[in-house]
Amino acid sequence: MPNIPYKSFCWGLGTTSFRTKNFNKTVEEQLSLLDEFWQIEDNANRSWAGNNDLQADYYDFMLAKGFVRGEANNKPKDAREKTSGLVDIGLISDNRKLTEAGQALLEISRSGSFNSDNVLQIDRDSYIYLKQLLKTYNKVNGSTVRPFIILLNALSKLQYLSLDEYTYLLPLCTDNKNTETIIKNIRALREGQTTIDDIIIERLLSMDNYQQALDVLIQNDVTESIICDIGMNRKSRNYDKPYYPLYIHLYDLFVNGNFDCALKVFEDTKNIKIGRLWRNYLFDTISKAQIEREPNAHFNQTLFNEAHNEADFKNAFFKVMHLLKAKATLSDYLDLNRRYIKTSEIILFEDNQVKLDIIPKHFVNSVIDELYCSAFDECDALFSDCDMEDINPALSINENVIIKGINEEFGINITTIGDVYRLVKEKRYQRFHQLIDDKFTDEKLLTLLNHFENRDDNEIHRMVTDNADIPTIFEYVLGIIWYKVSEMHGDILSYMKLSRDADLLPITHAGGGEADLVYEYTATVDYPEHNLLIEATLASDTNQRRMEMEPVSRHLGRHLIRTGNKNSYCVFITPYLDINVISDFRSRKNTPYYDTQDTTQFVEGMKIIPLNTDTLKIIINGHFLYRNLYGLFETAYQSAVPPHEWYENYINRTINA
Repeated sequence: MPNIPYKSFCWGLGTTSFRTKNFNKTVEEQLSLLDEFWQIEDNANRSWAGNNDLQADYYDFMLAKGFVRGEANNKPKDAREKTSGLVDIGLISDNRKLTEAGQALLEISRSGSFNSDNVLQIDRDSYIYLKQLLKTYNKVNGSTVRPFIILLNALSKLQYLSLDEYTYLLPLCTDNKNTETIIKNIRALREGQTTIDDIIIERLLSMDNYQQALDVLIQNDVTESIICDIGMNRKSRNYDKPYYPLYIHLYDLFVNGNFDCALKVFEDTKNIKIGRLWRNYLFDTISKAQIEREPNAHFNQTLFNEAHNEADFKNAFFKVMHLLKAKATLSDYLDLNRRYIKTSEIILFEDNQVKLDIIPKHFVNSVIDELYCSAFDECDALFSDCDMEDINPALSINENVIIKGINEEFGINITTIGDVYRLVKEKRYQRFHQLIDDKFTDEKLLTLLNHFENRDDNEIHRMVTDNADIPTIFEYVLGIIWYKVSEMHGDILSYMKLSRDADLLPITHAGGGEADLVYEYTATVDYPEHNLLIEATLASDTNQRRMEMEPVSRHLGRHLIRTGNKNSYCVFITPYLDINVISDFRSRKNTPYYDTQDTTQFVEGMKIIPLNTDTLKIIINGHFLYRNLYGLFETAYQSAVPPHEWYENYINRTINA
C-alpha cells in the first residue's frame, strides 16, 4: 500500500504553541526577558540551535522571573514553544536574539509611549506589527505565501469577509491560482451558488495526495489499515483507527438502511477527537436518549443521503472525513491568526465581519495591485526595522489618495488629512456607542462588577477580551460606566489612559504606564470647570493600604499643581474599601501636598472620594447622572464626621435615598 503523504492545505500566522492571552503584553515581556537573558555573561556566546542545555536554562530563567509556572516535563521544548511565534514574525532570530524589529518594539514598550505618530493613526507598536505582518511569510508545500497580504487583497476585492469566510476559506489561499479561485468562490457563495463545505472539499480534492488517497479507498476493500492510510494523519496514522468502526456502522445505516446502527454511529463519534463535528454534521440533536428512542428521526441531510452503493458511500465518507478534519484545523487556527492580525490595529472584527478600518482601507485599496505582486515571495527585510517603502515601493503613503478615497466613500468634500482624522474620530465614536449598546448594557455592567468582586477572571475575559489583564479591564469598564453617568459627553477614548485595539477593546502592555481615567468637564450650572481623576484598584486589605494611599494622593497632587485648577478632584473605586484608606483620603482635605522638586509649589488640600463597587451598582441601577453626583460628592467632602461614620452617612445613605 503506498504511503500517502500529508500535505498542508492552508497557511497560519505564528504557531499554535504560542497561543496566549494578553498577547501584546506577553510578546513585550518575552522580548524583555530574551534581551536580559542574552546580556548575562555566561550566555552571551552560547548558541540556541540544538542546545537543549541552553534552552532549559532559558526556561529556568523565565520561571525565576515569574513568566512561566511550575517545572516543565520538557524544558527545552517549552522554551522553544514560548519563543517560536516571535521568530515567525521576525521579532527574534532563529537563534532567539532580538532583531532590529524586535529591539524597536521593546524600546517602545519600555518607553510606555504608544500614541500614534503615523498617517494611519495606529499606535506606534501596532505600526511595527503592521510592517512585520506585511513581511511575514509561510512555506506551504514548498511554496511561499504572505498571509497578511492575502488578507488585504481579499478585503480590497471583496470589501469584507464574514467570520466564516475568514476562518474557513481565506487560509486556503496558498498560491495565486487557488487565491483567484477562492475569491471567485466567495462571490458565488454570497449569491447562494455554493457552500463553504463544497469550497473546502473542492480545494482538498485539487491536491494530488487527497486524490491519491481517494483512489486508494475506492479501489480497495476497506480495512482498519486502509482507513488509517487514507486519513493521512500527520502525527500518527494510528490516531485514525476509531474511524474504522464509524465507517462500518455508517455504511450499514445508509447503504443497508439499518437504522438500528444509529446509536452505534452516535457512540462511535465519541471515540474520535473531532467527534463533536461529526455529531453536529450527522444529527439534529445531541441527546443520546432521543436517538435511541427514534433512531431514524434525527439525521441531517448530508452527503451520505446520496450514497446508495459502495462507491458512492466511499466517496461521501472520504469527503466528510477530510472536510471535518480541515474545518477543525481551520477553526483551531482562527484564534491564533486573529491575535496576530489584530496587533496591526488596521483590521476590525465586529458583527461577525472582518474589514479594514477607514484610513487603512483607502491606503490598501490604492496600493493592493502592486503589493499583491509580492504575495508569494519571501521578504529579505523580515528581521529589519525598515520603512514601509523598503517592504514594497507601493507602500508609500499618499495622503491625497486617502482623502480622495474617503470623499468618494462618504460623498463628502474634505481637503486635509486633519479633516480625515476628525471624520475617523466621529466614526470611531459611532462604533464605540454601538459597542456599549451591544456589550456594556447596564445589566452587563452590573454582572461584570459582580465578577470583579468575586474575581471570576475567566468570565470577565469571556465578556470583554482576553488581550488585557483583569486590572486593565476593570479600569476600562469603569471608564464606560463613568461615560454613561456623564451622559455620553466628553472624549472618553482620550480620557481613558490605556491602549485599545481596532475594535476599541482594551490592551495591556508590559510596561504598564498611566492607566487612570482623567475626565474633563467644562463648566455648567451644576459644577465648575474641572477634571475628575478616577483611580481604581482590585487590591484589598493590607495590600490596598500599601499600594493605593500614596499613589492616589501623589497623582492628584501632581495634577493639581500642574493644572492649577483647584476644583479638580479624585474618585477612588474598588470592590473592597478599607477603613484606613477612607481615613487617609479624608485626612488629605487638610493636608498640604508639595512638589518634591520645588517646595514652593503645593496645594493646601485634596478632595478624594472613595467608592466601593456596591455603591457603584446603586449609581447604575438608579441611573444617577454626574450632574447630580457632583453636588453629592461636594457635600460629603465638606462634612466633618469621623471616617468610620463618613462613608455610611454621606455616601451610602445619600445615594440610597
